[in-house]
Order: sequence, then C-alpha cells, then structure tokens
Amino acid sequence: MNIKIIGVGKLKEKYLKQGIAEYAKRLGTFCKFEIIEVPDEKAPETLSDAQMLMVKQKEGERILSKIKDKEYVYALAIEGKERSSEEFASELDNLGTYGKSDITFVIGGSLGLSKEVMQRADTKISFGRFTLPHQLMRLVLTEQVYRGFMINAGRPYHK
Repeated sequence: MNIKIIGVGKLKEKYLKQGIAEYAKRLGTFCKFEIIEVPDEKAPETLSDAQMLMVKQKEGERILSKIKDKEYVYALAIEGKERSSEEFASELDNLGTYGKSDITFVIGGSLGLSKEVMQRADTKISFGRFTLPHQLMRLVLTEQVYRGFMINAGRPYHK
C-alpha cells in the first residue's frame, strides 16, 4: 500500500518534524509512506473574498498536480465525515482489499481547500470541529494512519 500526505506549506517546527519522522519510520513496516509539501500562497490577514478564492485556487492547482488518476483521495475538511479510529482502520483495510492501494490525504493551507480539490476527493474526513493548525494536522493524521495499521494488524498499540 502507498500512503501519501499532501500538505500546503513548509513544516518548520522541529517537534512536529520529529513526531512525523517517528511515525513515518514505524509505518515503513506496513506501507510506503511519503509527505509532499506544496508551496503556500502569501495571504495577508485581510483578504477580500476574491483574493481568498485566488489563494485557494493557486494552492489547489499545486495539490492537484501531485495527484495521479488512480489515487484514492481523502480531503481533510471540517465538514467531512468523522470516523472512529476503528472505522478508519477498517476503511483503510477495505480500500486495500478492493484494489485501492494508492491512498492520498490532502491537508489544505490556512484558508482550506479549493472547490476543485474537494471535487477530486473520493471522500472527506473530519477530525472534529476543532480548528487545528494545518502543520499539527500532519502529525495527527500520520499518527492515525499508523494507529489504523496497528488495529488492522491486531497489535495492542491503539488501546
């Protein structure tokens, strides 16, 4: 199985990089795992709706250029479906069983994802109604993917 996370912006925080590196190493047992960073657009605090749309579209084009046709895409979005860790694990397992072994997760920038990226997504996933920094979300998502593989392997990590 191939798992890819596409994130907008460069991860700078050392503690987040270390956490992701640890889970990425652990994931090596189960899958090929990679994180792709696409550049974010500079977005001052006060943007018009048109400017916000433009930022999301530019970031969205960069994201879409990293997605192949055969990939099953999860868009991380507050309006997505919430899942328990066990439900998520089962979903990953089922995707692999039915030939969807290239799975891509997309984390937008500070303004979210473009309409085009949302339309390309096969499903939307939410980690709750909290707003989390998109950099932190990479670590949370990587841990949940690892947790899913551990649940599917029947290993005790997730308790």
